Amino acid sequence: MTDCELCQQQGDVIVHTTDWRVVLVSDAHYPGFCRVIWNRHVREMTDLTPAERQVFMDAVWQVEALVRDVMQPDKINVASLGNVVPHLHWHVIPRYRDDMHFPNPIWGRIERSVPAGLQERQALALQLKSAIQTRLKTG
Repeated sequence: MTDCELCQQQGDVIVHTTDWRVVLVSDAHYPGFCRVIWNRHVREMTDLTPAERQVFMDAVWQVEALVRDVMQPDKINVASLGNVVPHLHWHVIPRYRDDMHFPNPIWGRIERSVPAGLQERQALALQLKSAIQTRLKTG
């Protein structure tokens, strides 16, 4: 699909397999925000076979576990929206009680200014990239 942002844009691809890829999203306020993207252009989870769904969700849960381990967030948001970009992908977002939007979604209303610990979280995101590459590398 030529007009799909996720088909065209590679971003900071951390891991790329035959079926899916993990991208570290460049978001200065939400370091550690990852996107797990199904490589083939499909719109919904039910466009995948049951076996493909299992492979994809296993990848999402592994990324979530690594984000939790490395980033030590207060909460993780896992979301599959695709309203703007109808290409199957999942967002894995570390959330902190002091982040700019908490308790709202990161796409919601801003509640506070930039948190004091943001620089430390940005440093942790570099460790996260390495952890994901190590754990999910498939050769």
